[in-house]
Amino acid sequence: MSVFKINNQFSPAGDQPKAIKDLTEGVKKGLRYQTLLGVTGSGKTFTAANVIANIGKPTLVIAHNKTLAAQLAQEYREFFPDNAVHYFVSYYDFYQPEAYLPVTDTYIEKEAMINEEIERLRHASTQALLTRKDVIIVASVSCIYGLGNPEEYEKVNLKIEVGISRTRTELIRELIDIHYTRTNADVKPGLFRALGNSIEVMPISERYIYRIEFEGDKVQVIKKIDAVSRTIVSEPETHFIFPAKHFITDDEDNKRALESIKSELQDRLEDLGKAGKILEAERLKRRTTYDLAMIREVGYTNGIENYSRHFTGKAPGEPPYTLLDYFPKDPAGKPDFLTIIDESHVTVPQIGGMYAGDQSRKATLVEHGFRLPSARDNRPLQFEEFQERVGQTIFTSATPAAYEKEVSGQVVEQVIRPTGLVDPLISVKPIQSKGSYKGQIHDFISEAEGVVKKGFRVIATTLTKKMAEDLSEFLKEKGIKATYLHSEIKTIDRIEILTNFRRGEFDILVGVNLLREGLDLPEVALIGILDADKEGFLRSETSLIQIIGRAARNVEGRVILYADELTRSIEHAISETERRRSIQTAYNKKHNITPKTIIKKIKDITDTLEREHRQAVDTLLLTDEKIFAKTPKKLIKAKSEEMEEAVKNLDFETAAILRDEIRALEARLGKK
Repeated sequence: MSVFKINNQFSPAGDQPKAIKDLTEGVKKGLRYQTLLGVTGSGKTFTAANVIANIGKPTLVIAHNKTLAAQLAQEYREFFPDNAVHYFVSYYDFYQPEAYLPVTDTYIEKEAMINEEIERLRHASTQALLTRKDVIIVASVSCIYGLGNPEEYEKVNLKIEVGISRTRTELIRELIDIHYTRTNADVKPGLFRALGNSIEVMPISERYIYRIEFEGDKVQVIKKIDAVSRTIVSEPETHFIFPAKHFITDDEDNKRALESIKSELQDRLEDLGKAGKILEAERLKRRTTYDLAMIREVGYTNGIENYSRHFTGKAPGEPPYTLLDYFPKDPAGKPDFLTIIDESHVTVPQIGGMYAGDQSRKATLVEHGFRLPSARDNRPLQFEEFQERVGQTIFTSATPAAYEKEVSGQVVEQVIRPTGLVDPLISVKPIQSKGSYKGQIHDFISEAEGVVKKGFRVIATTLTKKMAEDLSEFLKEKGIKATYLHSEIKTIDRIEILTNFRRGEFDILVGVNLLREGLDLPEVALIGILDADKEGFLRSETSLIQIIGRAARNVEGRVILYADELTRSIEHAISETERRRSIQTAYNKKHNITPKTIIKKIKDITDTLEREHRQAVDTLLLTDEKIFAKTPKKLIKAKSEEMEEAVKNLDFETAAILRDEIRALEARLGKK
């Protein structure tokens, strides 16, 4: 029996039943690779979810960007509400890698801004993999980058059990050893505080406080507490606390690593001296000596990941540990999980291209004495290494590339949509103005206004970020609710913009390549592809088919290609769309199906956070009910002071909860 229980609210339809059957049989037969060629809106994710449920193995789903990964995570959570579905992406909101430009003699120091919420979700992912079997991890390509040794990470987790022999002092020392930080202020993920005969700690992957109370040298009771309301949620007999960092080493490993780094430094200084690179040798000696001192004294230094090979004990050139190493293996040591690569025509090349770019940058740093040669081993996996570490793989795409088709044991086509929707109608209009025709921008605005009046949304795709921003501003000047979306916008903000677009806060969304694969926007009835005849990556056959697919979730969906000439890519995209459309139309006619626009709840990955926020506010209101009945103004004043204190401590999450409670209390007071 499968460990996965799929939400049976939906039943497979269209081409889905056959696709599910064929893919499931392919996995059971041992096919290493398979491809699901599913048109946009055909429910590829639902098909994949059914295969996961049939196979019953932990699953890694890889997407090529954070926005798509967030959407997929939300969809899989809806399909598997009783199982563990987690989100694993890069925790950087901003990342400028360390680099050196020899031409201008410019050294660029690494600069990064870590998103604490995403870091928490990463820890939740790895902990789930080590403690459960019913796990689905939706990840970006950050899953091929270095992560701590899973054996060390699992080995040093703390098991807290009622009645176990452990003193308060011992637990404090153990928490510090696994990188938890002591505080006297509010407890947040990765922090703990000691109060009397108890310790309060918030695990790095949670939003609950665990209070461990001692009696003598034994644990008397464990209490799981809501961090805001301070109400006791439960009193578990046992609780595991995992490390606050993925990179974990013991004292012996640290000593060995420091000696290894010193040895490598000495060898490298000799090589640079023989080559007459005195400046580079001095630069490297100063930096590495400083880093060694910092690691020895405080256990950390900026750029410590460049020494990761020494701490993990890996040999030179050996691939680093990654998220893939946290997934289970069979008795023979081979991957024992399922891998689904979403929008594979983009994701596969992205995975394959990460290593070369990283090594080019590292080689320059090493050559000019900014880093030791071992820094090259802090890297993403090479494509061959990635292939060795993933389980049986299913590629999903509306436009699979030659690679997927060549390696796949079978290609399963999913052209018929469960909704009966057919591919959109396509028209081609000129870019340049001519006679009474005023050109692509004015024509697009005219077409868009008609669609918006019907209550639908519109997408425009441009060739550059600057053009997307300029067009968005031009539309606003015309009184049209519009905004732009591109890769420079932060992860959470992108999700929020897409959600607001679906809700109707914007009528037109302007973007570049970001709007192609995987975005599920059923409210969109028109897409304008500007400068469609500018042959290249953004206007290739694959790109055009993907863009056209964004309009395939609405019964009135149509696409306008603005082009002064019909390129080979345009002709092929139109031909393939018409082929699929004819198959779909014939199926609908045979089965007497009337297409219907997809009706889909407007959710995003931040909904869980919003729901937790509302629950926290409601809990506070319930807790303070009696006080409010007696002294409402005094309670509001006290809550306002708490909110101000939270802001001073930079605890904006608690401040926001208190703010909303104050508003609710003031509203009640006004009604009295």
